[in-house]
Parts: sequence; structure tokens; C-alpha cells
Amino acid sequence: LMRVVNMAHGSLYLLGGYLAFEMQESWFQKESDGLNLSLSAGGSSEYDLLGWLVPLVLASLFIGLLGVAIQQLFLRWNQGQDLRQALITIAIGVILADQMLAHFGGIAKDIKTPASWPETVTLPGDITYGFFRLVIVTGSAIVIGLLLWLMIKRTRFGLIVRAGVDDRQMVSAVGINIPLVFAGAFFIGAMLAGFGGVLGGTMIALEPGEDTSFLLASLIVVIIGGMGSLGGAAIGALALGLVDAYSDVYLVFGNTDLTNYSILVTFALLVAVLAVRPLGLFGRPA
Repeated sequence: LMRVVNMAHGSLYLLGGYLAFEMQESWFQKESDGLNLSLSAGGSSEYDLLGWLVPLVLASLFIGLLGVAIQQLFLRWNQGQDLRQALITIAIGVILADQMLAHFGGIAKDIKTPASWPETVTLPGDITYGFFRLVIVTGSAIVIGLLLWLMIKRTRFGLIVRAGVDDRQMVSAVGINIPLVFAGAFFIGAMLAGFGGVLGGTMIALEPGEDTSFLLASLIVVIIGGMGSLGGAAIGALALGLVDAYSDVYLVFGNTDLTNYSILVTFALLVAVLAVRPLGLFGRPA
């Protein structure tokens, strides 16, 4: 939305997951220490809902504040200079990735879901689906997407952000504090990256390299949908997810299994979109 190519977004995603993991481990350790004396009376050492929600909220907020710090210290004075912003955030991403590897190690970690949640649910048609994946699709992706759309299209804050990106001088001339508004927008974007990291660490895993994978997927989504378009990002994400999922299973010609080359189909999608729409499906000139 702000036309900032943040190449450290993947590192913010992974760091959010790692922070939530550390918080949950500390939470569980304290709960276990407190229950050691009462286990014989029916106490339980299972992860509870708060043991997942509290790390989720705290890690997301911390990553949001870290994103604001990055924007204020490194990006604010480079507004509109895409190449310089990309190089700065690449350097930040490399530093964060190295520090996470040194601190958290190279072994995959996963955030535990609450013990009260079922592993799977049965949908109409006797379809068995992972409960947590359903939570992500309905309780997170759709709800957050709608809230973002309403905020950007139906609130004064969203109006100021869109106007400030298009004509910063004019918006500043009417007395609006554009740096503060941009910091708020960057806080929301970074916070959602940390939020996604917690969900990803719960559904998949946390390990070195996940930040790069997330960043690559994010860039493909933005390129397909078009810079500055929330609807385009949603459609780009849906297209990327479907192509990636189906090519991982059905990319077979005759007796030849080509599923190992599924990544090529993803980039074929990218090439096809850019050949027809160089600015993305819903992109517009800056």
C-alpha cells in the first residue's frame, strides 16, 4: 500500500514465530513448575488457550514496534527511493537471520496448539480437514482481510494513507502529520508479519530458511496482484496457493513425476501475468 519494498518482511515473520515459541516455552515451564505439587490432585500440564493466545498477541505487538523502528530509523528518509529501501531492508533481513540462527539454532521448532483444540474437523461431504488450518483460513485470513479493506477504504486513516502515498506534499499542506500516519501503517504491516509468523510456526515449523520462503511468496503475491492493491494481494495469494498446491500433486505427464519442478509452474504463473499486465492484475502507475 505504501509502495515500500520491505525485503526484511520475511525476517519479521520468522522472528515473530520464534518470540512466540520462546514465550510459550517460558509460559509452559512456569505452569509446569506450579503444577508439580498438584498433579496428583488432578492437575494438568497441557498447553491451554492462554498459553497460545498471549504469546501470539505479545509477539505480534513486538514485531509491530520493531517494524516502526526500522521505518523511522532507516526508511523514512528514503521515501520514494525504491532501490535504496530494498538494499537497506535486505541488509536488515540478513542481520536478523544470522542473529536468529545464532540464538535459536538450526533445529526446527513448532508452536503448540491448545490441547483443547481438535486436530481435525469433518466438513460437509465427509471431508476431513485440519482444524487449525481452518482457523487460519476463516478466523484469520478472511476476517483480517475484510478488516483491512474496511480500514483502507472506509476510514479516515486509510484515506490519509492512500492520499499521502499519491501526493505527500498536498496532504502535509493541510496540516496532517504524514510521518505519524505512515508509522502507523508500517506498524500494522509489521504486526501482521509477526502474527503470520506465529500462525506459520504453529501450522508448519520455525527454522532457518522459512523467512526466505515467506518473503519469496509475498513478493510473488504482490507482483501478481499489483503494488498498492489489497484486493490484488488477496487474489494473488489465492492464485499462488492453488497453483502451488495442485502442481505439488498433479504435475505428472504419463509415467513421469515432475512434482519436484512445481516451483517452475509458480514462476510460469508470474511470467504469464506480467506478460499481460506488467503492473500486476490490479496495479496502477505510481
